Amino acid sequence: MRREETVDHHIKTAWHAIARMYNQQAGKYDITTSIGFVLLNIHSEEGTAATKIAPLMGLEARSLTRMLKAMEEKKLIYREPDPVDRRSVRIFLTPLGKTKKEVSRQTVLQFNNVVRQKIDQDKLAVFFEVLQDINQIIERNNIYEKLEN
Repeated sequence: MRREETVDHHIKTAWHAIARMYNQQAGKYDITTSIGFVLLNIHSEEGTAATKIAPLMGLEARSLTRMLKAMEEKKLIYREPDPVDRRSVRIFLTPLGKTKKEVSRQTVLQFNNVVRQKIDQDKLAVFFEVLQDINQIIERNNIYEKLEN
């Protein structure tokens, strides 16, 4: 089987194209795609528990810790102890962070609007369904274990 015939090749190729496009936009505002996604996952008013952000993004906690430190240095976020659970830390957006979050939000919305204008809604519905099916296959089955037996 040629790589162009594999499911993962098409998903990876599309994601890399999207990431390049987002990084070009993000670079205009002195952020990265990853920072933009973190900003989008922080509640603008109530903040978000630091432990909740990594799972929302599919990241390891270690990777997020480094990113949060860089975002703090850029004055995009700040940390405060959770008022209910003092052992936990909440991440809040600074005014600059809120501005960059809005830029990120608009970028995502613009991309989605263009895609929805160019691709038939029925095709998109099938696309979303197929991606959900792939995710369920991965989550519910240890496919590598089955391949070995």
